[in-house]
Amino acid sequence: MEAFMHARSIRSGHALVWRLIFVSFLLLLPWPVMAEDEATLPLSKIVLYSSGVGYFQHDGTVNNRTQLDLRFNVSQINDILKSLVVQDFGGGKVSTVTYGSRDPVTKTLGSFGINLNGNPTLGQILTQVRGEPVEVTAPNSIVGTLLGVEKKTESIGEGSQHRIVEQEYVTLLTEDGFRSLSLANVQRIKLTNPALNAELHQALAALATNHDAQKKTVSITFDGTGSRQTRVAYLTETPVWKTTYRLVLDEDKAPYLQGWAIVENQTPQDWRNLKLSLVSGRPISFTMDLYQPLYNPRPLIQSELYANLKPQTYGDAMDELKPMASAPPARSDMKKERLLGNMAQGFAGGRANAPAAKAVAAEMEMGSLEEGVASMAMAEDKGELFEYRIDQPVTLAKHTSALLPIIGQTLQGEKVSLYNQSVNAKHPLNGYRLKNTSALHLMQGPITLFDSGTYAGDARIEDLPPGQDRLISYALDLKTEVEPKLEGGTQELATVSLKKGTMLISRRLVEDRTYLVKNRDAKAKTVLIEQPYRADWKLAEPKEPTERTRDLYRFSVAVDPGKSATLRVKETLPIQESILLMESGIDQIVHYQQAKEVSPKVKEGLQRVVQLRSKFDDARAQRTRLDQRTAEITAEHARIRENMQRLQQNSDLYNRYVKKLDQQETELEKLRKEIESLKNTEEEHRRELQNYVMNLDVA
Repeated sequence: MEAFMHARSIRSGHALVWRLIFVSFLLLLPWPVMAEDEATLPLSKIVLYSSGVGYFQHDGTVNNRTQLDLRFNVSQINDILKSLVVQDFGGGKVSTVTYGSRDPVTKTLGSFGINLNGNPTLGQILTQVRGEPVEVTAPNSIVGTLLGVEKKTESIGEGSQHRIVEQEYVTLLTEDGFRSLSLANVQRIKLTNPALNAELHQALAALATNHDAQKKTVSITFDGTGSRQTRVAYLTETPVWKTTYRLVLDEDKAPYLQGWAIVENQTPQDWRNLKLSLVSGRPISFTMDLYQPLYNPRPLIQSELYANLKPQTYGDAMDELKPMASAPPARSDMKKERLLGNMAQGFAGGRANAPAAKAVAAEMEMGSLEEGVASMAMAEDKGELFEYRIDQPVTLAKHTSALLPIIGQTLQGEKVSLYNQSVNAKHPLNGYRLKNTSALHLMQGPITLFDSGTYAGDARIEDLPPGQDRLISYALDLKTEVEPKLEGGTQELATVSLKKGTMLISRRLVEDRTYLVKNRDAKAKTVLIEQPYRADWKLAEPKEPTERTRDLYRFSVAVDPGKSATLRVKETLPIQESILLMESGIDQIVHYQQAKEVSPKVKEGLQRVVQLRSKFDDARAQRTRLDQRTAEITAEHARIRENMQRLQQNSDLYNRYVKKLDQQETELEKLRKEIESLKNTEEEHRRELQNYVMNLDVA
């Protein structure tokens, strides 16, 4: 029986803890306040950018003091903090914008007067509020100051059921003295300190809001009187909107282009009757972590216990602060142009009337893509960007996508064949030069082509501003064949000039390509031959290309039906070389003297250089030979002296070595005199040559 009572008391203690938490949670519920209304601002406008962000605008009416709550994913909070714009147009003001902190819940809970980290028991919670006044019901009401919580061991049961358990007791200081109460018998505990009670409620609220960690609420408070128009706008990440086109070609008609924008609603709400704009361009956009709290570590400074600090003085600034200049007013003039007519009735809302039976049975031509589809877009320049503004309200359910027509009109262009050896070495590609004669900026995207009512192929087009043209290719031209030939690697001497002792030589490395184009079609063709453009190479033939891109030359070749045509492209690479006339070989100088590309004046100068170099080289060669002979005699002297050290002085061999040394000494004296004379002669020839070549300036 005693064990049963003990188990019941433990269950009662746990039930008391849950009752306290439940009551506190009820106190935290957002009870309505009469002076503050709740508002809902519907989504009214969206602008999607091709850089991957979207502008979302909410417009609506608020009354008096109103709080607007918007729910966002945690990943969107940084974009919201960076771009949120709030406006109150009725004379009111925005008092506060609040949002949930990103601090870990453990850090948040640890900042309150009662720390609920680690799922504390009732005894652990009461230990944190020692010294606080409380009111305890057990079952009578007892008011006192909480001294602490202690654990006592008790023996329960008899025989085999006997065991030792711990019981928690709370100790109070009352007017009648100390009271010790078992928590198992306590029915209610009330904190009579209002501030501490509020801290407990706030800690429970923080614990409750952490249950959905992926969602955060941004609360905006509009402060004012009466009914007012308000707006909330922000930028956040969105899927990149895309474009896709259909181009219809016909021999007797101008090309017709139909363009569609692919828009995706990946937001958690439906888009209903809102204004939608699509902006092309590449505005700079980035993310920055503004949501994560930052704490700057500071050094710990110990207090100075013995020395007193002196008051510090600070001098005046040398220059007065100048007021900041006001910013110039922003320009708001925008050039607007209506491009296309109204959209077809029934595209956004209802269904079009069914066509007559004869129209359904009639053969539908691919060239009539404009039938039944009208553009919804209006064009508008936005500085460096371009906007497609949908002129009808758009409705799009969440997590769905849509195709919206943005252009449908005839343009200008011509058929061509495009040959690039690196793409296909044998056949060119069927291509088309499309000129944008509309006022709409065509964003890059895929194009599906139809020629004479038949699918012809797919192509891609880069951004095409109004008034410009682009080449597109969509199929292999099997009726045209190109045979390229390359003749290269030869060098041509261009010019030779003499200047200040240096011979400057200009050569050309020649690369000659020939393209043989064969047209096996029954129609005349224009073939555009592409060849890589190299900045250091010069085009020699033809003098100018038909057109040049950043990386390619393009040459136009007209080929009649069943005929062939030839294109020759010659390029040269300038090569510069310099030779020092004082140090180069005479044979090399003679080679350029005899070259037919060298001017007569240069040849004359080179001839004189050859003469002077011959005299200088001869003197140097003679001196070199005498130096070599001197070195030989010196080496022989060393050998003889080494041998003489091993011989007796009165021996025949010793006397023979003495005579030989005498002869060599005589020869050495003669050689030294000749070498000295040759040095003077060589120096005279060198100065004469140097003075001549350094004064040369002949081209």
